[in-house]
Amino acid sequence: MNTPARFAFEERNAYFDRLCNTPGLMWLGQNTNHFDPHPSVIEAVVDALREGSYHAYAPPAGFEELRTLIAADAGIPDASVFVTDGAVEALYNVCSNLCEPGTEFLTTDPSWAWPMHFARKAGARVVELPIYDAAQDYKLTPAQLAAAVNEKTRVIYLVDPNNPLGTCHTADEIRAFTEIARSVGAYLIHDATYSQFAEGFSPAFLHYPEKAIVIYSFSKWLGLAGMRLGAVLARPEIIERFASAPPNNLGSNVLSQRAAIAGLKSKAEWFPEVLRRLRANQKAVFDAVAAVPGLHIPVYPSHANLLVIETVDAGIKPEALVAAYQPENIMIRQGTYHTKTFGDRFVKVSLSVPEHWVARFCELLPAMVDKARHLAPSTSLF
Repeated sequence: MNTPARFAFEERNAYFDRLCNTPGLMWLGQNTNHFDPHPSVIEAVVDALREGSYHAYAPPAGFEELRTLIAADAGIPDASVFVTDGAVEALYNVCSNLCEPGTEFLTTDPSWAWPMHFARKAGARVVELPIYDAAQDYKLTPAQLAAAVNEKTRVIYLVDPNNPLGTCHTADEIRAFTEIARSVGAYLIHDATYSQFAEGFSPAFLHYPEKAIVIYSFSKWLGLAGMRLGAVLARPEIIERFASAPPNNLGSNVLSQRAAIAGLKSKAEWFPEVLRRLRANQKAVFDAVAAVPGLHIPVYPSHANLLVIETVDAGIKPEALVAAYQPENIMIRQGTYHTKTFGDRFVKVSLSVPEHWVARFCELLPAMVDKARHLAPSTSLF
């Protein structure tokens, strides 16, 4: 009897199932916030469970209180908000509605891969503009974007702060990007997933309200990754298009929305301490990397809750370093998850995590580098 083929989605799911069921796993690879939230966030979820409010569908665009709080927190109170089952669903909805055959979807390299998949599925041609270059501060430049746009450019997708590099654009740079988008009539998707960790973040909507679309996430700053909650912000007429046939027309998770409302209301009380601990973790990793010959951090400090560590001069493959840490119950991410062109140069380490996780990562780093030199690069990573 023939053995059934092992499909890629099955392998990927089994991989993450193993991670999720590994006791004591230190998650230093998915950029999620593992610090405890304000007690009111937990209380909001428990109260919703006790009241049984989850028996009813939520409003299709999200609770009105939450929509108002998101717009205010994003710094664009005049924008309309559509709450989604995570920022990924928001991006899927946006890309599916805007992209079509004969159009182009411009983004950076590195960037986040999934919107590119969504754009290609909708028929658009994806153009990746390389930014892994110290000469341009590891960021997209206005001149680079201006040279790439044309009459076919339908969408410019910008992850800002960048995942995985952690660079953040200035208000002047964002203004220049919006002027370029306006010159060809393109939409500008400003993926602000990591904006909560940045200094000086400027939403594109302020400069280009007619076609700027902001993506908002609760997975990173509030740590609701497993509860799946995000949002898309834009002008009402654009949101109307996304709301006409969304992936979920019955409203997002009631428990998640109640948690998000509590998190936004209490944010001023507890999130500054999250930032302080994150910066301290970044410094600890920076110092540990500096002590290992051949390792290098190209962007420091990072405006996101992560750091990129270059491994190429140490003579090791990123996948080998990932594999070396796995038996130690530490998950970090190989660069090829983000970029095929530059992914063989670095690993990514997420740092909005308990300090003892970071201490363990740093303590093991010299030994893990030595171990990685003798490991064959793993091909079973996702």
